[in-house]
Amino acid sequence: MRGKALLSAAAESRGKRRILAGVSIETQGRAEELWRAVRFLWYFLCRADKESTMGIPLSETMQDLFQKLLKAIGEDPKRKELLKTPKRASEAFQFLTKGYDEDLKTIVNGALFPSETDGMVIVTDIECYSLCEHHLLPFIGKVHVGYVPNKHIIGLSKIPRIIDMFARRLQTQERLTQQICDALESVLKPKGIAVVCEAEHLCMMMRGVEKQHSKAITSCVKGLIKKDEKTREEFLRLIGR
Repeated sequence: MRGKALLSAAAESRGKRRILAGVSIETQGRAEELWRAVRFLWYFLCRADKESTMGIPLSETMQDLFQKLLKAIGEDPKRKELLKTPKRASEAFQFLTKGYDEDLKTIVNGALFPSETDGMVIVTDIECYSLCEHHLLPFIGKVHVGYVPNKHIIGLSKIPRIIDMFARRLQTQERLTQQICDALESVLKPKGIAVVCEAEHLCMMMRGVEKQHSKAITSCVKGLIKKDEKTREEFLRLIGR
């Protein structure tokens, strides 16, 4: 632990020197303000400690950044209607990214059960909400999961929980689909598995090309469902494709 702390402190010091060397800063106070923001962003990407950011409470730091954001877009954070906005936004963002603090083993919690069936198990239309890592805007859709058991089945509620664990992070839809499939495969070791995700991206709807009716569809297919055409067709038919 001590060695890790020393490495972290050294990395922080080197990073601080590099940043201060490349940015024109009028006062030391301004430099410290900038570095506080950089420390928070570094922490938030690494999620080293969910309670604090190198000594700065997470909630306090995030609220401070949202307050600065309000100022940056020309708003007045002291306006009555906005007084609690930084706190609300901080709490919302922590919830929307809480997947970084979750792990597969805890979520599954041993909910694997012996099964002699070799029939396909499918859960369709699982709601999914995530944040695009490029613009921090939501993408919203649904996930379909199917697998062919190999001696074990998983508690049905664990599938949406696993989806949420990966969705509540900064994501791309492509990676999200792959992670869900890989995680379920590692837990179940099924004969075959398939995951299909379809979503609408607000980064395409609210900005940029502003296309309101476009939808992205991604898939990850492994094992028997990928190799056997009839099994794959059964999966696609049952999810309405």
